[in-house]
Amino acid sequence: MAEARLYTYYKDEIVDKLIEEFKYENLMGVPKLKKIVINVGYGDAINDAKTLDVIAENVGLITGQKPVKTKAKSSVANFKLREGQEIGCKVTLRGKIMFEFLDRLINLALPRTRDFQGIPNKSFDGRGNYTMGIKEHTIFPEIDVDKASTIHGMDITFVTSAESDEEAFSMLKYFGMPFKK
Repeated sequence: MAEARLYTYYKDEIVDKLIEEFKYENLMGVPKLKKIVINVGYGDAINDAKTLDVIAENVGLITGQKPVKTKAKSSVANFKLREGQEIGCKVTLRGKIMFEFLDRLINLALPRTRDFQGIPNKSFDGRGNYTMGIKEHTIFPEIDVDKASTIHGMDITFVTSAESDEEAFSMLKYFGMPFKK
C-alpha cells in the first residue's frame, strides 16, 4: 500500500527545511504532525436529534472515518441542555488518513471557500497546536451541495510535536497551508 503524498513530501523535503531553519541536532527533534481532530458542535441538536445523524454522516464522508458523538458535560437551563445529551460529533485522524485529509483540505477544500483570503496565523495555542474554523462544510468535494439540508461549520485542530508556535507555523506553511500574509 502506497503512503500518502504529503507524508512522502514531509519526509523528503519538509524535514530538511525545518532542520535548516531551526538547527535541530537530532532528527527526532523535528516536529511532526501527530493528529488532526475535527469537531462539530451543533447546538440545535437539542431540538432535532435527526440533524445530528446527518451531520455525523457528513463528517464521515469528509474524513473517511466514523465520527464519535459528543455529549454535554453539564446541564445549562437557559439553553434547555441536559447533562449527557448528544450535542455534536468529532473525529480524530492519524497516519495515512490524516495526511490524505490534509492534502484534500489544502488543495481542494480551502480554495473553494468563498472570498478566501487565507487562514488566520494567530490561532496557535502556545504549545505548537493550531486550530482553525470552517463556516460551511460544503467546501469539501465529498458533499453534494444540492442535497445538503443543513449547513454547519467545524473546528479543525492540528496537534503537532512542535515545542513552539514558530516551529508549528513553519511546518504547516511548508505543507502548503495558505496563511494570511
